[in-house]
Amino acid sequence: MSTPLIHSARLALIPFSGADADEVWPCITPTLARYMEWEPAPSPAAFRDVSQDWLPAMDDGSDFVFTIRRASDGHFLGLAGLHRADTPAPEFGIWIREDAHGHGYGMEAVLAVKDWAMAALQPLRFIYPVAEENWASRRIPEAMGGVLVDSQPAPKYVRLIYEVPAR
Repeated sequence: MSTPLIHSARLALIPFSGADADEVWPCITPTLARYMEWEPAPSPAAFRDVSQDWLPAMDDGSDFVFTIRRASDGHFLGLAGLHRADTPAPEFGIWIREDAHGHGYGMEAVLAVKDWAMAALQPLRFIYPVAEENWASRRIPEAMGGVLVDSQPAPKYVRLIYEVPAR
């Protein structure tokens, strides 16, 4: 399955390619990554190596990674993902660069990915993992009718797991 191009009112979600790595890397700051399960890559070359691992999973349809861009001018805003897309309960992933927080881009991007996935993949439900202290990100699954179903210790924080209905 090829990774689609997805549009919403303000955003274009474009399949990640290796050419995006140099633009993405500087936006993955330690402050942004405090709520991520991973640490920022130490260099552009290291990030390029990590991001190259995403491409085979995108090709086989098990994972999708999108660059989030403002539709009006193509300005890079973040990354959105749909992981374990070949299961009955794919998992959302999202991050928005810090200087673009507070504009609803994360919600808009996740909803656009959900709409595409509903039509293309027809999952039974979605999973949305989030750091307990990440209140802004927690509002996304809650606004989508998500229900908190689990809490798990993680190395950097307590991970909350929401189930989001597929409707």
